[in-house]
Amino acid sequence: MRASGTFTVAEFTPVAVPAADIETAAGVGVATMRKQFEGEIAGRSTTLFTAAYDQAAGVGTYLAMESFAGRLHDAEGTFNFAHSATTLGTGRDGEYFVVVPGSGTADLAGITGTGGIVIDEDGTHRIHLDYQLP
Repeated sequence: MRASGTFTVAEFTPVAVPAADIETAAGVGVATMRKQFEGEIAGRSTTLFTAAYDQAAGVGTYLAMESFAGRLHDAEGTFNFAHSATTLGTGRDGEYFVVVPGSGTADLAGITGTGGIVIDEDGTHRIHLDYQLP
């Protein structure tokens, strides 16, 4: 099944990390995020977000692990999903998105799948999930 929706970032909080003993041209940072989802994917998530990003050039790569609570169509529960992508200033490349096996609860127990995130030119964040339930 495919579920889609939009999301907003309700909170983005940088987390202090120990000083790196290796300096690169793109600094590495960590943050926590809270998101709200609407549509066929409805609910909320908390995210652990890591990125190496050059803000001036708009180039970098992020890795995220999300814990989602809500519903996909009519199924409610929780699960984790991981995603990453590289930003090239104007677009995204090398996207990865997977539901963490064994992480589903309630109606979403046993969920598996993949998905993706697209950011429209107007800043709207879209998500889709191609998933299977037992």
